[in-house]
Amino acid sequence: MADGALSPGVNLEAFSQAIAAIQALRSSVTRVFDCLKDGMRNKETLEGREKGFVAAFQESLHSVSRDLGELERLSNLVGKPSENHPLHNSGLLSLDPVQDKTPLYSQLLQAYKWSNKLQYHAGLASGLLNQQSLKRSANQMGVSAKRRPKAQPTTLVLPPQYVDDVISRIDRMFPEMSIQLSRPNGTSAMLLVTLGKVLKVIVVMRSLFIDRTIVKGYSENVYTEDGKLDIWSKSNYQVFQKVTDHATTALLHYQLPQMPDVVVRSFMTWLRSYIKLFQAPCQRCGKFLQDGLPPTWRDFRTLEAFHDTCRQ
Repeated sequence: MADGALSPGVNLEAFSQAIAAIQALRSSVTRVFDCLKDGMRNKETLEGREKGFVAAFQESLHSVSRDLGELERLSNLVGKPSENHPLHNSGLLSLDPVQDKTPLYSQLLQAYKWSNKLQYHAGLASGLLNQQSLKRSANQMGVSAKRRPKAQPTTLVLPPQYVDDVISRIDRMFPEMSIQLSRPNGTSAMLLVTLGKVLKVIVVMRSLFIDRTIVKGYSENVYTEDGKLDIWSKSNYQVFQKVTDHATTALLHYQLPQMPDVVVRSFMTWLRSYIKLFQAPCQRCGKFLQDGLPPTWRDFRTLEAFHDTCRQ
């Protein structure tokens, strides 16, 4: 019980065999160096000494190769021991016997490493930004503060009629795109965007700010059993799951809180570029398919099509 608790997921029998294989490998390597040290001895003729040396050296190398192969085979059978990090009581999670089903400890370690990495890079970025900060005198600041009008505070709550007018204008801009607006939960708007016969997009909005997008195929069902838009389930097709991920990235790219109508129009323009999702080749490799998928990435500025791996 003690051994199993100290090293969960480790095959102890294979571990002991691996130790023996390491000892055998060290002996084989020692024989190789002994052979090189002794050189050509115990032979009367030069030709006999050379042949004996070559034969002994080859046999020693074969022994090293054989023992190394056996050690590699056993190392795959040993298993991966649990990592021990000073994470206080969370280390008790590593004692869970069903590590494969509930890998909480390994996920916690990964999050801990990423948190440390993020803190480190944030410190570096802060130092660089402080070095590049603009220096102005107190007089200049005073003059500019008097002449510059005070910025009006922006609000997240816009009249529903204004939101309807913005969506209506965007709908008229793109003939191949139809937008249906609904408000099932009060003032928050939900859009069902149909792009030709290619795909459908569910857009969840908070006033005129886009919170979430889900892309599905044209023939897929976008409603729940009670007739409401399904904003939780993913598409059944990998290509539209990829487009959903790219659409989420586009929401982070198109950010202008002072002009939310421009953000929505820019996002819809970017989304319209998927009208030729299955017809446009990749602008880098020139192929239509890569790993069974068409080019699912659209550049934010040029709207050109790229495969997910070709855009790097």
